Amino acid sequence: MKTLSSVQYVDTPAALEELCAQLHGEPWLALDTEFLREKTYYPRLCLLQVATPGLVACIDPLALEDISPLLDVLYREDTTKVLHAARQDMEIFFHLRNALPSPVFDTQIAALLLGFPDQIGYGNLVKETLGIELEKLHSRTDWSRRPLSDAQIHYAAEDVFYLAQVYEHLVEKLSEWGRLDWLSEDFERLTHVELYNNDPEQAWLKVRGVNRLKGVGLAVLQALAEWRETVARDQDRPRGWLLRDDELIEIARHQPATPAALGAIRGLHERFIDKHGARLLELIAVARGHTPKPLPSTERPVRLSSLQDALVDAMTAVVRVSATENALNPAVLASRKQLEQLIANGTSDNEVLHGWRGQLVGKRLEALLAGELGLYARNGAIELRS
Repeated sequence: MKTLSSVQYVDTPAALEELCAQLHGEPWLALDTEFLREKTYYPRLCLLQVATPGLVACIDPLALEDISPLLDVLYREDTTKVLHAARQDMEIFFHLRNALPSPVFDTQIAALLLGFPDQIGYGNLVKETLGIELEKLHSRTDWSRRPLSDAQIHYAAEDVFYLAQVYEHLVEKLSEWGRLDWLSEDFERLTHVELYNNDPEQAWLKVRGVNRLKGVGLAVLQALAEWRETVARDQDRPRGWLLRDDELIEIARHQPATPAALGAIRGLHERFIDKHGARLLELIAVARGHTPKPLPSTERPVRLSSLQDALVDAMTAVVRVSATENALNPAVLASRKQLEQLIANGTSDNEVLHGWRGQLVGKRLEALLAGELGLYARNGAIELRS
């Protein structure tokens, strides 16, 4: 097993230029970032780590006025960017250039096809694939503080160093199993701009508990969520510093019409009401006259009959059989909620029916629902027959 022996710490334009020359032409790069966003709306990039089979580097964007030469390398279409749980890192790159690097390879997603659990953490994946227990000593480091110690730099570099080895391991195994090409649709989806462009008009969809509202309450929530997103973005402050999700839900439920009624809602501070109360009451009054945007089908509460619930049980059996045949975790193929949505809302947008999931289990589920596939008990196990 390789061990980390040296790290390039890049904090000058000359060192950055040299690193970019070294990275030029590499077919893939392992990437990781350290960032802070506890006090801001936008993530603040504090450190960027890069690894190839021949080098490991930590780039300090706080010391460099311009990291465009590195971004030029990272945005090359002939270089695969390897990340773990890529969404947060991709969001950072989106805000840096208002565009996304591609192609990408997400080791968390790739691990699903080798039987690992859904959303496996990076430390667990390193342990399972490489047999290495990562240190957690600096997991709570404030990466914006300078100077960084040698131990902190080594800790950050190790993450991307082992990520490169995990990538090589996963690619080898997926190629052996004939599954490497299955991931293209999942990885391509990670480069869709709409995943990272927080449109204030769509902010209500991310509020926890939104599916419990309807009618006027839902219309009020949509207006308030749009206001919160806009203010948080313009002031570069966390959404929750303005209003928490549970507070938004409570306001939408009660729909206060006076400052006193607004102040009676638990958790709202007098200073907040003095500053924003008039605007909130205005938004509530207007929203009460609007028809709310409908909830997406995947967010609507599902109410099934007892017979439909039994059908979900049969579908779950199909999922389990398919997972066993392919040495996968059943939860990776389909959740019970997805199966319920398939019965309640049809087949158009259900993830289970697309990509590699569609090939492994989606077609079987459609056949079951069409009466073209049956479940039979044989020798203490379930068989599927067309």
